[in-house]
Parts: sequence; structure tokens; C-alpha cells
Amino acid sequence: MSRWFPLFQQLKGDYDLRRDLKGDLNAGLIVAIMLIPQGMAYAMLAGLPPVMGLYASTVPLFLYALFGTSRQLAVGPVAMVSLLVFTGVSGLAEPGSSEYISYVVLLAVMTGIIQLVMGLLRIGKVTKFISHAVISGFTSAAAIIIGLSQLKHLLGVDLGESKNVFVILYEALSQAGSVHLPTLAIGAAAIVSLVLLKKYVKKIPGPLAVVIISILFVWSAGLDEKGVSIVGEIPAGLPSFSIPAFDFGVLQTLLPIAVTISIIGFVESYAMAKVIAGKERYPISADQELRALGISNAGAGLFSGFPVTGGFSRSAVNYSAGARSGLATVITGIFIVLTLLFFTSWFYYLPQAVLAAIIFTAVYALIDFRELLHLWKIKRADAAAFIITFAATLVIGIEAGIAAGIVFSLLTFIYRSGSPHMARLGWVDRIGAYRNTERFPDAVTDPALLLVRIDAPVYFANMGYIEEQLRSFLLEEKEAEKVVFDFSGVNDMDAVAIDEMEKWIDDQEEQGISIYLTEVKGPVRDLLERAGWKKKYPHMFAAHTLDQTITSIHGELEGDA
Repeated sequence: MSRWFPLFQQLKGDYDLRRDLKGDLNAGLIVAIMLIPQGMAYAMLAGLPPVMGLYASTVPLFLYALFGTSRQLAVGPVAMVSLLVFTGVSGLAEPGSSEYISYVVLLAVMTGIIQLVMGLLRIGKVTKFISHAVISGFTSAAAIIIGLSQLKHLLGVDLGESKNVFVILYEALSQAGSVHLPTLAIGAAAIVSLVLLKKYVKKIPGPLAVVIISILFVWSAGLDEKGVSIVGEIPAGLPSFSIPAFDFGVLQTLLPIAVTISIIGFVESYAMAKVIAGKERYPISADQELRALGISNAGAGLFSGFPVTGGFSRSAVNYSAGARSGLATVITGIFIVLTLLFFTSWFYYLPQAVLAAIIFTAVYALIDFRELLHLWKIKRADAAAFIITFAATLVIGIEAGIAAGIVFSLLTFIYRSGSPHMARLGWVDRIGAYRNTERFPDAVTDPALLLVRIDAPVYFANMGYIEEQLRSFLLEEKEAEKVVFDFSGVNDMDAVAIDEMEKWIDDQEEQGISIYLTEVKGPVRDLLERAGWKKKYPHMFAAHTLDQTITSIHGELEGDA
């Protein structure tokens, strides 16, 4: 039971009702206070009515709390996924229309099914092949797109529906004279207030405080009648259960964005869950997290919501506020339900500029150019992956951007594996070991003996490079009579590489050069034995260590002399 419903496991054992329940109550309330304005803001970002942000913050939270393995992850609407929703669906229907809403609901169900299937097939670890550099580049670019997409609400002018940042900036500059000053003043004041409250008055929940003050100000000054856009009527009541209409053509169109949301949402969620679990020293399961997110997203779609995932900022707040189990998420969901039942009318005069300000300040922290500098200092190929993903996301688009980053990372990996590190070895007397002659100029070599270490698995794609390097080594070491391969860095070989190496060995032995293998690991040794090498080259398997092999060879050389 606890395997499928980890919440039960969390609430038994060392769960202290007096201590831990207090922490869960406190965290649940604080996260709800954050989530109410954020959920409405992210729904607006996704091109949806604000109330759908509250719908997406009810059923999915209860489902994740029941099925998720993280005790502190705060699930709900997030900026990145909201932008992906808008990007994927706005081309099919007018944002905010009933058709658009039906497509978004269908997208949530599709995302849930994809994540659930991935979790059931236990392929959660596949997402680890998306490098951190790609995620950072994508996140930074998407944060800029998200921030600029809110300019129309902050300026009070129509900038069109383009998601291209250059088009948005051009439209904003061309319409600078049409800016609605009261709207701009409210938005700017909200941004400044949110930044100052977060920095200097951390005990006050900034988004809620700004929402309350702005509602009172707009209502008392009658600014809604002077051109300030407000949220307006928010229907009270809980979301109803409904099965979205399935159209094969729409399914095909939405599939790429559903896959993108499934992967990006999981990567973002799992990364945060893993950080907190590491600090608290409890295990989390990647596959169970996928299943939990899948069930949560399917629940979001079936109850009029849109795709959700675990958020960085709310999870950090949830953790720091004392959350001890998934019960904190349940409590957050209960507060959202109470808001839907009794308090939606309170948000009637909420300015859209304030919701835009909440989004703007939330995504600002996602722009991480310090990570780029860090990557550039350590490994420039990773920095290049960041830059390519960042640039492609800004210039081409969201889906193409992350696809470009993943493709570049895979090509870089293939290139690296196709050109493995190889070192010529020599004896370094001061440390009593054989080391790379390029790194240790004082290494002593024997002209009759070439020692080569291969530091990678050997397979069909890099065998040509290995042969080329060996040919180069032998041209430089013209007196070499024997070649010893140090296989301590070779974890695996494939059949093609074994066949190719066998041909190379036979060619060298025809020219009077003997080949030896040493430090061969068990799995590789098994492969070579199945290929018949033990019978064909018995001298290769006479010694296990490099020292033993070289001692034996020196004996042979002295005997020949």
C-alpha cells in the first residue's frame, strides 16, 4: 500500500503529530497564500481565465500528495509550463475562447498520460540525458520570453499575440506614446513592492500583500472605469468533472508540446525534489515521481485545470516553512478549495497589471547568466550548449530551442565518445607508477615497448580513431617491438570493435610486433573469451596487472638478447 501511496508511509513511523503537524499546517497556509495570486497569474500567462489557475491548484495537489515521494515538493501551476501551454495551443484557437480552453484541458490529460506511461515503464532516468546546461539555457531564455509577454499588461496596450521577443520589443517601442499611465504606475509599483518585500520584509507574503492593496486602491479610486484592466467576475464553486473531447487531428497537433511539457515539467520538479530530499536524507523515486505527476496532470485535465508541476520557489518556501510530509500539500489544497467556495468575489477588482508584476518578478530569478560564466570557465562545450539553447529559444521558439539544445548535447557526446582519450605511458620513479608521458615529462620509456592506455569504452564508432592514434604512436616509436594496452579504463566493447581490433592485432603481429592486453576488467574479459581470444592469443591473458605484464615482457626481451 505504501509503495503506491507514499503519503501513508510518511504519516506513520516517526511522524510526530504535535511537532510535524504544526509544521505542515504552517507550510500549507503560507504556500496557499503564495499560490492563490500566482495560480491566477500563471493562468493568465497560459491564455486562460484566472479561475483556472485555482482549479489547477486543487485536485492535482491532493493527487500528488497521495502518490508523490517528495515530502516538501509544492505542485501547481508554474511559469515555464504555462508559457509552453500558451505556445502550443495559441496556434489552434483564440486564447481564452471555449475552444482554446477545451484544447488546454485535453493537453493536461495528454501530459498526464505520457508521464504516467513513462513512470510505469520505469524510464524516468532517461530525462537525465538532457544536460543541465541545456535546461539552464532554455530556462533563462524562456524567463525572458515570459517577462516580455507581460509587457502588454504592464503598459496597458495591445502588443499582439507574438511570442517572438524582438517583435514584442518592436511593438512596445512603436506604441510608447499609447502607454496607459495609471496601468503602468500600478504595475511598476507592484514590481518595486514585491522586490522590496522579498528582500527586506520576508515574513510578509509579498504577492498577497500587493494583491490586497491593489484591489483596495483600484476599488476606492474607481480606476477600472478609467481604463485599468481588472480580473472581473470569477465564478465561485469547485471545478466539475468532465472528460475532454478527443479529436485525432488535435491529438497529433498537441502531441509534441505534450511531450515537451511532460519532460520539462518532470525535470524541473524532480531536480527540486532531489535537492530537498538530499538535505533531509530520505529517498525519492524518479519513476514514482513521474507516475505522481502523471496522475496529477490527468486529474487537472479532468477537473478543468491545466498542466502542473513542482515549482522551485513554492517548494523552497514550503520546505523553509516547516513542511514535514505531503500533508502540507493537502492543507494547501484545502485552503484553495475554501477560496473557490467563499472568496472569489474578493478578487473582482484585482488589476491584471499586478498579476503581470507577480509573473515578472517570479521569473526574473530564472535568468541565470552566472551559470553560463561557470560553464565557460570549466568546460566550453557545455557553455556552447547553454548559448545554442538560449539563442534558439529566443530566435526560433520554445520547442525548437530545447530541441536544438538536446541535439547539440547528443552530438557533442557522440563526438567525445568517438574521439576517446588515449595516453602513452612511462615509468615515473618518484611516484612508483606508470603515467601519461605528456603530463609527466620525467616519465621513462623503453624504445622497444609502447604502453598505451585507452580511457573509454571501445565500440564501432571510435575504433577508427583508436587505430589512427595507434598508427601515429607507432610511427613515433619506430623501435617498438611490443605494444601493451592498459585496459583499466575500458568498461565495455562491442562485437564490431572486437573484430576490428583483432584484424589490427593480426596485421601488427605479421609485421613482428607482439600485442598484449592487461588490466582487463571482468565483463570485457568475458567478451574477449567468447570471441576466442584466449585460445588465439594465450599470451595476452598470462598476466593480470600492468607491472606483471611488463616484467614478463622484459624477461622475453632479455632472453631474445
